[in-house]
Amino acid sequence: RIDNDHVIEAHYCQPGAKGITINTSQGCVSIDFDTLRTNNASLRVQRLSLLSQGQTEDIGWYFRDDHLWCEYGSRVDLNSGDVELSFTHDPRGVFGFTVGSTRYSLNFSNMTQQNTVTGVSRKVRRRPKLTLSPAGNESETLYSPPVLQTSLSPQLPDRSFRWEFMGDEGRWTEYQAHVCSFDSAAIETQYQLDPQGQLLFRINNFSYTLDFSRMCQINSNIGTTRAVRRTLSYGVQTNTSSGSRWQFQDIDGTWKEYSKGYSQCSVSSPDIELQYQQNPSGSMTFTTKCFSYELDFSAMTQRNRSTNVTRAVRRLVQ
Repeated sequence: RIDNDHVIEAHYCQPGAKGITINTSQGCVSIDFDTLRTNNASLRVQRLSLLSQGQTEDIGWYFRDDHLWCEYGSRVDLNSGDVELSFTHDPRGVFGFTVGSTRYSLNFSNMTQQNTVTGVSRKVRRRPKLTLSPAGNESETLYSPPVLQTSLSPQLPDRSFRWEFMGDEGRWTEYQAHVCSFDSAAIETQYQLDPQGQLLFRINNFSYTLDFSRMCQINSNIGTTRAVRRTLSYGVQTNTSSGSRWQFQDIDGTWKEYSKGYSQCSVSSPDIELQYQQNPSGSMTFTTKCFSYELDFSAMTQRNRSTNVTRAVRRLVQ
């Protein structure tokens, strides 16, 4: 069993997430979501699906366009259900479909979509969706925690939800009633009433809007926006001071953390994490003393916009 595996599941359900790196008793372990393998040959990983008889998991199928991962049905007259039906019949087969007058083939073996006329090929991913029950909670039967080297499905303990915002130091901070008149429980109550709505509150002399649909907090006075997250705690206290570290692989193969003190870099790990939380499938740009770079969250790469040199990037969850 992996501690706090709901965090891994939440990332796995993002089509743009290629993998995740976690800290374990055996050191840092990287999990590749496409292959469901780790970077340690002695460790295997599996994701167990806890479905009741007669229930099915809500699956999304996505293709990568020039910039983003798009679900089938968002731009083409073909939805995830159609693709999933064909996949369940033959997981190693090829599925053909037409958009307008253009014919495409979707190869389940190598997870690519190809234009049969131009030969242009695009990556494809199949990911589950973090489905909500009618009450607004993650459905217990559709939540599928990943585990390391075990064949036993764990018992799910009592659950509660934490509401946190990204603080100035790049750390997730839980809402406290004595600070803003709303704690996690109060915010969760409002969220249950309208998951697409908004909540207004004040802190000292400032007023804020918590936008549930965009999962962000907006300062109504100056317009500053902060990322917001809602996480399952399963009745276990988590460390609100912990954050995620962003690193790039330097030319000598070592991993170095993003810091504003390194080569006059314009961003730090907290800055990158904030952008990532707002759009895990997007990208951002930053500068150093001599160059401008693009950081692609989907590909987990950093590209020098002048020389096109690309380096690997990783996100360490603490």
